[in-house]
Amino acid sequence: MRLIGLAVVLIVSLLAAPLTVEAQPAERVYRIGWLGAYPPEERAKVSARPGSVVNWNAFVQGLLEHGWIEKKNFVFEYRYSWGEVERYPRLAAELVALKPDVVATAAGDGAAHALKTATKTIPIVMVVSADPVGTGLVTSLGRPGGNVTGLSIQATDAGGKRLELLRAVLPKASRVAVLWNATYSSKAIEFRETQQAARSLKITLQSVELRSPRDFDGAFVAIAREKPDALITLSDGPLTLRHQREIVAFTTKHRLPMVSETAEFAEAGGLMTYGASLTALFRRAATYVDKILKGAKPADLPVEQPTKFELVINLKTAKALGLTIPPSVLGRADQVIQ
Repeated sequence: MRLIGLAVVLIVSLLAAPLTVEAQPAERVYRIGWLGAYPPEERAKVSARPGSVVNWNAFVQGLLEHGWIEKKNFVFEYRYSWGEVERYPRLAAELVALKPDVVATAAGDGAAHALKTATKTIPIVMVVSADPVGTGLVTSLGRPGGNVTGLSIQATDAGGKRLELLRAVLPKASRVAVLWNATYSSKAIEFRETQQAARSLKITLQSVELRSPRDFDGAFVAIAREKPDALITLSDGPLTLRHQREIVAFTTKHRLPMVSETAEFAEAGGLMTYGASLTALFRRAATYVDKILKGAKPADLPVEQPTKFELVINLKTAKALGLTIPPSVLGRADQVIQ
């Protein structure tokens, strides 16, 4: 009986004692830096393109698909230049000072270079690099080396395809002006590819080179003087994209059909665009961020080139120009603007 009494006392004591639960370690919250030109909503206003928000959402959704939930296991640190490219070095330094685990940028090679100058250790993911090898961001696409990797929008035959699309819509076109940023080596490659296609199509090209915003007035005068049948604009962030409204206004005034690289031009009033799908690149960039946060080194992650391309046609512009888009071209369109 005495043993039973002691057992009862012991059980009561255990039940009365406060429960102690072993503390679980808190989940680490990672920092993802983002260096951009504009916040997505503001970019949409500046470029007249709602796709800017769609692209950003694709990046966030891509992170979510890999288990990254904002404010749960990661937070964003944003810096925006608001279209002033000269601010990138200072903004990059500010981001680096916050010691993020990785920094991503879709603001072009200039922003990526600013980040690379600011840090040699923090991983950098390029979302839409125009020419990562030619501009020295990486050693090669297959073996980037250093702390930079990501995605390139450079495609080997896109320049020729734009000219072929233009010929399909304008069978009698014989003279085409090409407006491009001559300070970008990737655009020089695209121009050479366009030249090669032009020779096979028996089209004469007028090369109109840009090096700064001051060159636009002279470029427009030169194009108007030659009276080409159409215009091809090779897209880049610092010049043609930033001044797309002026370019579209010029083509509208002179009733000049234009084919460009990014959907922003068609949505702003250009005739057609053909180029890499930015939404697909943004989503894919999330995979790079995921791999790096899980321990991968940028030097071991090859830079990828685009695999998905978009054809966008502005039928409203075609009607204003008195053009009929052939069914063979219209049927290939990923987006048709009415």
